[in-house]
Order: sequence, then structure tokens, then C-alpha cells
Amino acid sequence: MGRSFLASFLLVFLSLFVANGQYGDGQYGPAMYFFGDSGFDVGNNNNLFTLIKSNFPPYGRDFPTKQPTGRFCNGKLACDFAAERLQIPYPQAYLSSEANGNNLLTGANFASAASGYFDATAELYNTISLSQQLENYREYQNRLVEIAGRSNASTIRSDAVYYLSAGSSDFLQNYYINPLLQLAFTFDRFSDILMQSYTNFIQRLYALGARRVGVTTLPPMGCLPAAMTIFGLGSNECLEWLNNEAVSFNNRLNATSHRLQNQLFGLKLIIFDIYRPLYNISTNPTAYGFAESRKACCGTGLLETSILCNPFSVGTCANASDYVFWDGFHPSDAANGFIAESLLESGMRLVS
Repeated sequence: MGRSFLASFLLVFLSLFVANGQYGDGQYGPAMYFFGDSGFDVGNNNNLFTLIKSNFPPYGRDFPTKQPTGRFCNGKLACDFAAERLQIPYPQAYLSSEANGNNLLTGANFASAASGYFDATAELYNTISLSQQLENYREYQNRLVEIAGRSNASTIRSDAVYYLSAGSSDFLQNYYINPLLQLAFTFDRFSDILMQSYTNFIQRLYALGARRVGVTTLPPMGCLPAAMTIFGLGSNECLEWLNNEAVSFNNRLNATSHRLQNQLFGLKLIIFDIYRPLYNISTNPTAYGFAESRKACCGTGLLETSILCNPFSVGTCANASDYVFWDGFHPSDAANGFIAESLLESGMRLVS
């Protein structure tokens, strides 16, 4: 089975709305805006005083430039494939020096690794909270008016597609390793708090003009190599209790999204279920053409991510496409391709 599902998915996905406008010649669209965590961060954290970075090797070794960019992957992210299809520059990290002028006409990326629905998660790691990401987007809107004019800017925003990836950091990098937080809140109560934050984010994004929004679910947290290492006491199997809690949260996310869509006129809010496809290839990798899912490619594959995944990490694999995970928390770009196949129907619903 081939490894190009991500590109194929986006070709179909983007062809549904590319006719809405073309970049250049006075017409713009469709813009793409990304919010959330490391699933979408293309380098915003490079410009922060934080340990949560990936702007060093071996990150980016399979990227076209063969250089690290701040993406938490060995190669491209989904937003990069989308940009290629539209023949526009790769999505720019809003805090980067490249986020200016015409580069802003086709969208911007506000995501920050280690951010979450819970603003305190981002504060813990000195990254950009969702609340601040929205403020950055508000600032972006003013810059867009200056560049494109008020009428064109309004059209760009209304035709745009907005994406959000969040939640994993709230649990894996905060709640599960924070005894004080666990004493204060049960899992259910903490999930409800995150849902309120999610609701507030969608409502504020809607007020700023968003009408087509795609939101990713939590992954199977119990199958992430770092999670199995930290919480599994040497287990070689996905941790059922962590996966069950991810499913519980995803059920809340679906129910909350359904209510929001009913409450906010004209909002199309689609949930992208990344749990099931990642669970499938994590528990049965050879059936999908992978060789390894318990260990990641970088270093020992048991824990390394961010600064622990570095040029001196002993044991880093030669061929990341054999691995479901690139580092302890993040899928390889090959795994992202398989996941994308299952998102085809959801993508069509978002843009149709």
C-alpha cells in the first residue's frame, strides 16, 4: 500500500473549493488558518523562550530543504501539502519574519506546540495559549485589511477554512503529570473545563468571521510511545485506560460541537477523527506497511521529543517511513498519510 494518501487526500479536498478564488490577479482564496498545538505548529515556538522547540536536527531531515523548521516531524505537515496544491508558499508561522505582505493573503499559522484548551498548559511551558492565538489572529485581520483592502480582506476571511488541533498537551503534558491538578479535578471535571474553553474559542472565532471550522480529536494517547514509557511501566501494548479516557473526551468534543453548530447560524463545524486510524496502524502496523509502532524513529524511540530528540540522540532510525511515530509523541509523515485517507469524507463535508 502506498505512502501518498496525505497528498491524494488534499488534492481532492482542495479541488472542492479552489474554484472559489485564485491567488493573484486581484482575487484571493481560499485562505487557511491554523490554531492549536504541535500538530500544526510550523515554527511559532522558534520565536519563544521555551524548551518546546524542534528547530534543530534530526527534525526536518525529510523536509524539502532537508533543514529543521520548527515542525514536530521529520518532513511535511498537512498544511504544507495543502499549500503545494494551491501553488502558494507554505503556511507561515505568524511570529516568523516571513509572515508579511502577500504571504498573508492565503492565511497564516498561529499554532504553538504545548498549547491546549487550558490556557494554563501553555503558560506552564511559556508557549502561546489559544486565547493569545486568537488575539494574534485579530491583529492579523487588521494587517490583512492594510494589505488587501477592507472588501478583499472580508472575502478572504469569509471563504477561509479554519483548523484547530488541541487537547493532547492538556492531558499528557499537564494533567497526568500534575498531582495538584489531579487532586483539584477529576478527569471528567477537567474534561468539562476543557470543553468550556473549546466552546469559548469557537464562539470567539465565529465572532471574528469564521464559518468553516475543522477540529481534530484526541489521538489514542495510550499508544504514543512516550505515554507507554511514562505511564506503562515497560508495557509494549497500548494503554487501555489512557485510550478510554481519550474516547471519553472525544465523545464530549462531538457532543459540544453539535450543540455549537446548532447555536451559531451558518457555522459548519466538522470533527476530524484521528483517533481511529492512528489506533489501527499503532496496533497492527504491518498490515499497513509499517515495521514499528511501539518505538519512535528518533533516539531510543521510547521517550524522546523536542530537545530530547536531537543530533546526539543515539539510535535514530535511517528510514522514518517504516515507523508510525517520528518521536515519542508525533506521527511520522508516512503515518500522517494513512490517517488522511480516513479524513476524506470529513474534508468533503467541511468545504462542500
